[in-house]
Amino acid sequence: MSTAPFEPRCAKFAARVRDSFSRQGAMQTLGARLGFVSAGAVDIELDWAQGLTQQHGFLHAGMVATALDSACGYAGFTLMGNDAAVLTIEFKINLLAPARGQRFRMEGRVLKPGRTITVCEGRAFAITDNEEKLVATMGCTLMAVTGRDHIQG
Repeated sequence: MSTAPFEPRCAKFAARVRDSFSRQGAMQTLGARLGFVSAGAVDIELDWAQGLTQQHGFLHAGMVATALDSACGYAGFTLMGNDAAVLTIEFKINLLAPARGQRFRMEGRVLKPGRTITVCEGRAFAITDNEEKLVATMGCTLMAVTGRDHIQG
């Protein structure tokens, strides 16, 4: 998925993303790691684990959605101001194939950044022996949150 050239509002956007990601318990539970981080683009990677599967041994759709939501959220967060936090306000996922692989890569890409609302696109890939297969896509709408002490970057 290509990335459009976006100008971040915060020079330390990558450090902000890494700091926020390290505090996210859901990503720790999945064993997820940050991969690629750029203005308007974030990849999250995770390995297959039995505890993340459904009854057929595929990565559970809820886990795919969770990781894609975070990839899209952090992609949008890279373009938000230093005083902003990010919350998802809507997403739709298309499950295209069973998520069967040794590991997975979730791409979040900003399509249209805004002062308050940002629209992103996500893609999930199952990886086996360095061969990638697209297993899901997501459309995601984010909100920049400012001025709320209990919601911070």
